[in-house]
Amino acid sequence: MSVTILVGSQWGDEGKGKIVDLLSSNYQVVARYQGGANAGHTVEFDDKKYILHLIPSGILRPDVVCAIGNGVVIDPVALMNEIELLSKSNIDVHGRLFISQNAHLIMPYHKLLDSLSESTGKKIGTTGRGIGPSYIDKVSRKGIRIVDLLDRKVFEAKLRANIEEKNIILKKVYDHSELNVNEIVEQYLEFDRKIDPFIKDIPLLLAQAVKDGKSILLEGAQGALLDVDHGTYPFVTSSNPTVGGACTGTGLPPNKITDIMGIVKAYTTRVGEGPFPTELLDEDGEKLRKIGSEFGATTGRPRRCGWFDAFLLNYSALINGYNSVAITKLDVLDEFDKIKVCVAYEINGKRFKSFPTDVERLSLVTPVYVTLDGWNCSTKNITSYNDLPSKTKDFLSFISREIDTPVSIVSVGPKRHQTFFVN
Repeated sequence: MSVTILVGSQWGDEGKGKIVDLLSSNYQVVARYQGGANAGHTVEFDDKKYILHLIPSGILRPDVVCAIGNGVVIDPVALMNEIELLSKSNIDVHGRLFISQNAHLIMPYHKLLDSLSESTGKKIGTTGRGIGPSYIDKVSRKGIRIVDLLDRKVFEAKLRANIEEKNIILKKVYDHSELNVNEIVEQYLEFDRKIDPFIKDIPLLLAQAVKDGKSILLEGAQGALLDVDHGTYPFVTSSNPTVGGACTGTGLPPNKITDIMGIVKAYTTRVGEGPFPTELLDEDGEKLRKIGSEFGATTGRPRRCGWFDAFLLNYSALINGYNSVAITKLDVLDEFDKIKVCVAYEINGKRFKSFPTDVERLSLVTPVYVTLDGWNCSTKNITSYNDLPSKTKDFLSFISREIDTPVSIVSVGPKRHQTFFVN
């Protein structure tokens, strides 16, 4: 029995879907523990590209059982579209996909309020998918869970109370037309009929898997620096991508966790607003974006790009306790003569001892770089660590020393076969 948590270690988009797909061949159960349909996990194999937003990437392995935990907020439209797209690719999810009865639902008013807030207030850079407003209702104890769909009277009463409140906000704050309760009730009861075969007691399912000696992989969405408690607040997501979120989002207790792996890019990217110390607003930044195809899988938005930030990674490792890290998109650096790695932050020549999570100071820091030689050759067809160029190994070794964590997996391209274990 082993239970591994896989954590995005930067600001998201590190390639978690690809690594989950790779590791899933060694696990019987893969469970998603937080986030919503704003996260896109991309996997490529057999000349096909799969972009999953809610369903764990392990679903692409025919013998893997997948679970969506209570920490995830469910968009019914996105979920059913995903199930249908997988079915069209002859990937049957029935009997392999299970969804927590305690997961909260994203309602039409969540999406509407998300978009209106982003367009009229202080921009955070959300995807407008209703994630934040859904978590707000959850924390304020007004949320609607999947289990509420089991009783039409309970569901309708909760929905009417919520919509009465939202309609006041829509009308008085945004001068927007009111929502129709009956239409939403019918829409979600139809969703209940479709989703009913997938509903499960996820804590019980995972506890039984542990008891049976099965291996479990827990995956999050976004990245550690977008964590609502430990990230660059307020430019964060509304849940906990860090390791603590894995336990609260699935019901697995901490004493069952046996391994924690971080996922990092060989450089750094960020989507949306917020400070980004190593961001490159020059030709190198554009080169990283172009070679790395740095555009969001969910929104298509161009990602901000910068050099690898080891100082940030040290903080990420501190709050997550990584046993190892997987480094993705190493091949994107193939054409660079010189490669920089940030090893410290400073303001007015004074270096920071710890990572500043307040955006005011983080916006003012100057990154301190170490410059390494590039390898100036393609790594895309390399299938083992030993075959990597010596300067590529130097780069990986330098990062490993800086973050005091071994590198366990290297990815040199988007395809399934372009990923290998270090030892």
